[in-house]
Amino acid sequence: MALISHESVDRVKQAADIVEVISAHTDLRRQGARYVGLCPFHDERTPSFSVEPQEKLYHCFGCGVGGDVIKFVEEKDGLNFAEAVELLADRYGVELEREQEDPRAEAKRQRRRRLEQLLERASAFYASYLWESEEAGKARDYLAGRGLREEVLRDFGVGYAPSAWDKLLVRGQRAGFSVEELRGVGLVQRGRSGGEYDRFRERIMFPIRDRRGRVVGFGGRAMRSDQGAKYVNTAETEFFHKSQILYGVDRAKAAIAKAGRAVVVEGYTDVLALHQAGIEEAVAVMGTAITGEQVKELSGMVDEVVLALDADAAGQEAMLRAQTVAAGRRMRLRVAAMPAGEDPAEMMASEDGAERFRGILDEAQELVAFQVGLVLERTDVGNPVERDRALAEVAPVLAGLGETASRDDLVRRVAERLDFDPAMVMGRVVVATPTSGGTQQSTPDPRPQAPRQQRPAELTSRERRERALLAMCIALPNEGKEYLARLTEAHLSPTGLRAAAWLREHPEDPASDLPHDDATLAGLIAELVIMSREEPASHEAMELNFLLLEQRRLEADIAAAGERGDYERRAALSRERAALVERIAHAERPAGSV
Repeated sequence: MALISHESVDRVKQAADIVEVISAHTDLRRQGARYVGLCPFHDERTPSFSVEPQEKLYHCFGCGVGGDVIKFVEEKDGLNFAEAVELLADRYGVELEREQEDPRAEAKRQRRRRLEQLLERASAFYASYLWESEEAGKARDYLAGRGLREEVLRDFGVGYAPSAWDKLLVRGQRAGFSVEELRGVGLVQRGRSGGEYDRFRERIMFPIRDRRGRVVGFGGRAMRSDQGAKYVNTAETEFFHKSQILYGVDRAKAAIAKAGRAVVVEGYTDVLALHQAGIEEAVAVMGTAITGEQVKELSGMVDEVVLALDADAAGQEAMLRAQTVAAGRRMRLRVAAMPAGEDPAEMMASEDGAERFRGILDEAQELVAFQVGLVLERTDVGNPVERDRALAEVAPVLAGLGETASRDDLVRRVAERLDFDPAMVMGRVVVATPTSGGTQQSTPDPRPQAPRQQRPAELTSRERRERALLAMCIALPNEGKEYLARLTEAHLSPTGLRAAAWLREHPEDPASDLPHDDATLAGLIAELVIMSREEPASHEAMELNFLLLEQRRLEADIAAAGERGDYERRAALSRERAALVERIAHAERPAGSV
């Protein structure tokens, strides 16, 4: 694919509101010219995360992450550089230009863009038909009866497909789209005797969007009992893969980041009802089964998932399956015990539904405990064979927990319920542990997981001085050029040396064109730019910090001369150091020196 032009990237960064983008993930408050808040990349109680709105930069002084608005979207949405630029361009209405590309690649990209527009137009048509047509009155009544208000329905783009056989087909062709294009995105299908007709007719339509908010398909709910399947989804297309998509993820991703968890439910109306009630971290699997692809999508966003699926046998089986598909991922799975015969949408329709559901979420139990509980509940403890079967079933599950307090508690629970000696139960668990040669557990996912941001090592005095000086070089660019020319490899740490080289190459605007493939350098430059806006800078402070770095250089040279046995050189350097110390002692110590 052709590269996005440098000019387009600059326009995107200028158009994007970095405070708005980051505020979807953490609460920011204004502090002078910048904004501060809790870091969305690591756990902290005291705000150390800073956002510079003019330069479109962020930096955390706690864990060290930093960069521009594009880098933030890359990190939080799990996108590559081009995808992040495209997302921001769509959000802020910037038309992207690309460098010259292969005609076939350009044609493929243009075709995909055209099909994306077709899906968006279809979504808009269905939505307008729901609110403007007389035919859709029964659908509006049904949705209102489910307790769903117009605001949330419009927010999610819920619509209605007319009963006519070719309404969308005709409209699409009039708009210039071919039958092949309409069929390619799953909006029409071929009849048995030839010809095409609308796939969705007389159904409430739920547009399904990907994480970036692009329509990729639809789910349609029947309005009559004789329409066949109650729910019909878009057939598999190049855009729509049901096993990979979570309904509502585009609306929920910011809330998921803030809540630190995702709530997984079963259907479209469950998500709508929960979002309406303020539980906006909810997404749906569009059926009872949760897939490995969906777990992968969630694991890139959050570490904790609460499963709130129906309490029937299918829902229970789906929750147990989640443990298998999540094997090897660093994810905490919990189960919210839904009342039998009541789904989240029905619960939200009751007067105290939201409060009850939040209580269920707060009391959600670990998935392993849920699985063990199911086994114990269905075991006839009066039958020795059944008790043996139950122990054989739970032992590998408990073995997967490793040596934890949770495992020990569950062992005691199993022993009490099955009337076994706890030592005997623990023995069976140990035998089932893979490291002891017992039952083999699911193989961990070999794909690398995104590392947690760790608090960086404490800066050395040299690093603090060099960063203070480099920040002042940005604040006072004319004098900064002089000091950047004087700084050598002997003065700076390896990271400081790279930062100085960047500032020499970008003397006027160091924050522009940050390297998207070098997170360490991008984060350091972002930190220096933010420091330059906050810390006082003066010629006296710059000179003092440079002299301190020069003193360190001389001390290193003196040590090296002594190791070589060059005592004459060491003596000369020592005299030079003494003179420098005298200068430092009589120098002013203005604010900004370290």
